[in-house]
Amino acid sequence: MPAAEAAVRATLDALFDGMRAGDSTAVRDVFHDDARLHTAGGPSDTAGVSETPVDAFVAAVGQPRERVWDERTWDVEVRVDGPLASAWVPYVFYRGDERSHCGVNAVQLVRGPDGWRILQLTDTRRQACDVPPEVQKSR
Repeated sequence: MPAAEAAVRATLDALFDGMRAGDSTAVRDVFHDDARLHTAGGPSDTAGVSETPVDAFVAAVGQPRERVWDERTWDVEVRVDGPLASAWVPYVFYRGDERSHCGVNAVQLVRGPDGWRILQLTDTRRQACDVPPEVQKSR
């Protein structure tokens, strides 16, 4: 894997590791100051879009909880052109041992003096996904 792609993957991994740890500081650090978070679609798989403020997401990550937020990914595709990167990130999200939802994160990142930061993350959320067995959580 080329170095730029590996660095992008490291930023994505830091996001998911921070979520698992409930570390709002680590999660905030992966986002660009102008970052935006969106969810596309809805129950009927329509093109509706909702936005979550980054600061609200970061605050939610840092709230004490009994069940770990565990977002698992596979087959991540990264493309890099200079200071711009795009990642297609299939995922399944667990709250503790309970599967909550799955989908894809479409992520745009920019490289600045401090490395790669997430500028835009849009996800889909659904119940049915073809999750590889090695990614699924054992009960």
